[in-house]
Amino acid sequence: MQDVTDRIDRAYNLFWSNLKRKKKCSPPKFRKVRRYKSLTLKQAGWKLDEARGKIRIGKKWYGYFKSRNTEGKIKTVTIKRDSVGDIYIYLVCDVQCEIVKPRTGKSVGFDFGLKQFLTGSDGHDIKSPYFFMLNIKNIRKKCRNLSRKKEGSHNRNRARKELARAYRKMDNQRKDFHFKTARKLCEEYAVICLETLNMKGMARRWGRKVHSLGFYSFVEILKYEAMKLGTQIIFVDKYFPSSQLCSVCGYKNVAVKDLKIREWECPNCHTHHDRDKNAAKNILMAGTSANGGEPVRRSSERKVC
Repeated sequence: MQDVTDRIDRAYNLFWSNLKRKKKCSPPKFRKVRRYKSLTLKQAGWKLDEARGKIRIGKKWYGYFKSRNTEGKIKTVTIKRDSVGDIYIYLVCDVQCEIVKPRTGKSVGFDFGLKQFLTGSDGHDIKSPYFFMLNIKNIRKKCRNLSRKKEGSHNRNRARKELARAYRKMDNQRKDFHFKTARKLCEEYAVICLETLNMKGMARRWGRKVHSLGFYSFVEILKYEAMKLGTQIIFVDKYFPSSQLCSVCGYKNVAVKDLKIREWECPNCHTHHDRDKNAAKNILMAGTSANGGEPVRRSSERKVC
C-alpha cells in the first residue's frame, strides 16, 4: 500500500504539471495487478535474514539466492518481476565509498559506428557481434511456436515465456560484452573522449542495428566502471563536426556530411582520411582541449546490492 500511494502521488503531480504546461494528457488510471512489474518498500513491510538466506515481505518468508553481500544500511527494497516471471530483489544501501581520484595515463577518443562498434584514435578498434542476428533463428522459431497457440491457453503462456527467455539470453550476452569491454577500456585509459549521440534519431533511421548494439547501455556501463577506477569520461557535443574536420590542418569539408563517403582527401593539406578514424582523432582533440568537453560528474554514494 505504501508503494501504491507513492505512485498515485507521483502520477497526479505529473498530471497537474502537464496541465500547467498546457500539455494534453489524461488523468491517472488504475492498473491491473498483473501489469505491475515492480514495487518498492522503504523502512517497513520487510525484514532481511541473511544468515538463513530469507527475506520477509508482508507476513510471508521467501528464500533467495544472493549475488553479493550487503554493505551499509539498507534504505529501500525493490522487488521486480521480468517478462519470464522470475523475481529479483534489489537492495539500495548507504555505504561509505572511497572517492577514486582521476589518474594520469593514456587518452583516447572513440567514434561509434554501425559496422564497427568503436573506432579508436590510436588504432584501438573494437567490433561488437550483432547479438540479435546471432539469436534470430531461435527467436523466429519461438515466435512461430507462440503464434500457433490458442489465445488464453496455458500452452500459449508457456510459449510466451520461452520467447521471453530467448530475448533475455540475448540481452545477457550483450550486457556481458559491454561490461567486459568497459572494464578493459577503463583499465587501459585514464581519459576516454566520446561524442554524445541522438539515439532516438539513430533508432528511427537504422532501427534494429542500433538496438542490437546498445550504445546507450554501453555508455552507462562505461561511466559506472570509470567511477570505480578513476577514469575520466569526457563528452563532446553532438553538433561538433568530428567527421568533417581534417585532424591535421583543421579544414572543414562539408561534403563529408554524406554518410556514403567513408574515405576522403583533404583539399588543403592533401591528407588521406578514413572517416571514422579521423572523427575519433577530432573527438580526442576536442575532448582534451580546455573547453572542448565536459567530464562526467559523480552522482551519489549509494550502492545497489
